[in-house]
Amino acid sequence: MNTGVISVCVMVVLFVTRETASISPELQAAADAWQGSLPCGGWNCECAFRRQSCCCAAAQMDKLEEYIFNRLMNVWTALLELEKHIMETAASRMVAFTATLSQMSGCFGPFTCDVPIPYSNVTINHGNGYNPALGIFTAPCAGVFSFSLTVYSNKGSEGQRLYQRVALVRQGRSEAATWEDNREDAEDSATQTVLFSLSAGEQVYVQLMSGREICGDMWGRNIFSGYLLYPTES
Repeated sequence: MNTGVISVCVMVVLFVTRETASISPELQAAADAWQGSLPCGGWNCECAFRRQSCCCAAAQMDKLEEYIFNRLMNVWTALLELEKHIMETAASRMVAFTATLSQMSGCFGPFTCDVPIPYSNVTINHGNGYNPALGIFTAPCAGVFSFSLTVYSNKGSEGQRLYQRVALVRQGRSEAATWEDNREDAEDSATQTVLFSLSAGEQVYVQLMSGREICGDMWGRNIFSGYLLYPTES
């Protein structure tokens, strides 16, 4: 098949369809000189050259329009699915919390056994991984997490014994701790920050050790917080 003839035919069909004008004498002469059917593939060049109707390319243009429309709809559907997937993935990776102990003029503790500290005043809990009733964070996905705890205690006057020991516990095992045992300060505080690589479902909490106490926190200075640095496969 002569590709030059095909190109000429397509151009003429489009020209006739858009402009409903007559074909140039040169193109008409070339068509008249051609022996047999004009080789224009799916385009109706017989109609365009020999009958010169404005409707010669209507069927082909309708098919092309339908094809382009269907392709655009497929692309649009794929984009919507991609957007949904991105939003779901992003939501599952938004994990952060921070909570403080309720204000108290007295003391939390001492107890005869180790007790998780219930940081009940929650200001951030993205991903709902932190349970304020239990004081326990449960990892909603696998990843590397950063945890911080600040321990503050105030006995009110010098000479009183500051006696506290608090541990950051992962899956029942103490991983970090801060403690105080002296009669020189009326109040004191300490902060720990650690990184844990957690699997989905693993738990982290802060625990007051048996026989110890936290006292006089009227300003929410006992803080437990954490957030997801980045997700991992497992």
